[in-house]
Amino acid sequence: MIEPLDARERRGYQVELLLVFAMTLGLSGLRSLVRLLDSLLNPVPLNEQKVAINVPQARFDLLDLLAQLLGVVQLAAWGGLGLYLLWRGGVRLRALGLDRTRVGPDALGSLGLAAVIGIPGVVFYLVAWNLGLNLAVQPSTLDESWWRGAVLILSAAGNAWAEEVLVVGYLITRLRQLGWREGTALLASAVLRGSYHLYQGFGGFVGNVVMGLVFGKVWQRTNRLWVLVVAHTLLDVVAFVGYSLLRGRVDWLP
Repeated sequence: MIEPLDARERRGYQVELLLVFAMTLGLSGLRSLVRLLDSLLNPVPLNEQKVAINVPQARFDLLDLLAQLLGVVQLAAWGGLGLYLLWRGGVRLRALGLDRTRVGPDALGSLGLAAVIGIPGVVFYLVAWNLGLNLAVQPSTLDESWWRGAVLILSAAGNAWAEEVLVVGYLITRLRQLGWREGTALLASAVLRGSYHLYQGFGGFVGNVVMGLVFGKVWQRTNRLWVLVVAHTLLDVVAFVGYSLLRGRVDWLP
């Protein structure tokens, strides 16, 4: 049961939401929009342009490794910030579904959710790219190195943690406390998720809005955030590691 907020608490949560997302994924959404506009102003068609997700950050191997790990730490901190603010407000991790009481069912749910999103998602991306609605997305352009696989897995986990904690657990909880309807909060969460994927093109936006609607609805019904985090991690691991292994070896990948 969500207790009603007084005017001071409402203003506090509204300012908190603005600040959190101005520092994290909301700002990423605005930057992503700018990148999409830049791509649209380019005379080269969208599907002939490329955009990479995991890219080298330094010329020297060990410095690149350090830079990649710092990026993972940043993502972990973003998710941790959302959890800390909820905890300070009296929300327990168990209420979000971040406890260890349902490891088996959560794991099975994650596998099923990853399959439901992942297989149609690949098909949708390829269709959008062929229709000229998407850039060619390269999940990884990291050079071959002894640490590449581990870093890509950590990057996948970091992305999943930051996104699912902030965009689902934190945002929807705060919007509930502010009196938003479940459907409206779900839509806001999904559109935010789509916004920071705009740099990929219109297909990236629509595909991630759909993913956000599915993931958000699953959480609203189950309150099991681990299911979303693990499913998202699996999706990104397959995309990041799979692409790095197949890159240049198959002709159907952009």
